[in-house]
Amino acid sequence: MKIIKALCATSILFFFALISACTSTTDPAEMYKGESGNQIFQKGEEALRDKSYSESVKRFEALDAQYPYDVHAETANLHVIYSYYMTSEYASAESAADRFLRSYPVSPHVDYAYYMRGLSNYYQNLGVFERLFQVDLATRDLSQIKKSYNDFSMIVKRYPNSYYAPAAYQYMIYLRNILADHQLDVANYYFEKRAYVAAANRASLLVRHYEGAPTVPDALVIMAKSYRELHLTQLEQDTIRVIQYNYPGTKI
Repeated sequence: MKIIKALCATSILFFFALISACTSTTDPAEMYKGESGNQIFQKGEEALRDKSYSESVKRFEALDAQYPYDVHAETANLHVIYSYYMTSEYASAESAADRFLRSYPVSPHVDYAYYMRGLSNYYQNLGVFERLFQVDLATRDLSQIKKSYNDFSMIVKRYPNSYYAPAAYQYMIYLRNILADHQLDVANYYFEKRAYVAAANRASLLVRHYEGAPTVPDALVIMAKSYRELHLTQLEQDTIRVIQYNYPGTKI
């Protein structure tokens, strides 16, 4: 009997603890009400230095909600992007970068926001398993990869002297090659299905839009073979000449 009463008492305590946890506020506008904007910010930076990223996010978002015109508000928004990124919450990091770009379009740190959004978009395309093991990204949905490429491209075009421009350019090359690989996979698929017009068109798109990608010679070969199957002799011969001139030794 005593055991049953003890279990009942424990269950009741657990229930009230659960209710208390569920009703505790997580609204940034209601948190740290007793602190000034400067106090919230300073403690947020302490959390950031201690790598307590969840706490830093709460504090910086609270600062933005309660003191949107605080002298530290812009920096706090930048820290939110970084904190979400460091906890692998890439969709939240992307959203935080979006908010920063809308709120501070002429900030000297816009290039950083684009860079972090580019990284966040890239890593959203990878799951935990894919980050641990090598995978062929060209076979995946590439919507986030395209968005990532556009973010890095924005830095290179608009902010060529940015600290992040060299790294952004290298990412652009890498992502361009992934996108080109995807186009080649599609062209091969059409060729194997004997959809030669579609194969030639997709390969031609790759050649036109992904100049310098390693898969360009393979795309030209698909074009030549597709034209051969379609009995378009002149186009086949023209394509073979391009291959022989630019990529000698390529097997057709």
